[in-house]
Amino acid sequence: METSRHDALNRFNYLLGETDALYHELANRLGLSDSALRILYTLCDQGDPCALQEICRRSGLNKQTVNSALRKLEQEGVLYLQSTGPRTKQVCLTGSGRALARRTAGRIIQMENTVLAAWDVRDVKAYLAYTERFLGDMRQQAAALAAEEEAL
Repeated sequence: METSRHDALNRFNYLLGETDALYHELANRLGLSDSALRILYTLCDQGDPCALQEICRRSGLNKQTVNSALRKLEQEGVLYLQSTGPRTKQVCLTGSGRALARRTAGRIIQMENTVLAAWDVRDVKAYLAYTERFLGDMRQQAAALAAEEEAL
């Protein structure tokens, strides 16, 4: 049984890597860096404007990477930051930024929707449920690891 779990984990990691490579290839084809694509994707998915904190959380990128990518996109006239409080900002697309987001991240979202629309509804629900379960279980494991390290 242990070998089959090991094989499953190898397959899972392979599929994750291949998926990441595909999105990297798509970003390159669309003329974007991976981080720029993730930011535009988040803005398309969550709506424009979007809180900077939400961009960090939903994109999976660390704060420093997001800030670097935002500065570059801001210099290119794609977006701007707007203060919403003493320590909060929101990210807003410019007119040309909206057009870029539609041509890039918007196309990828359409592709993803096409793929999921071809699946049986039960398969989509199962895929999401198992993915959510895996994430929750891994978060518990990560919290246990953090607690162990603190105890040392």
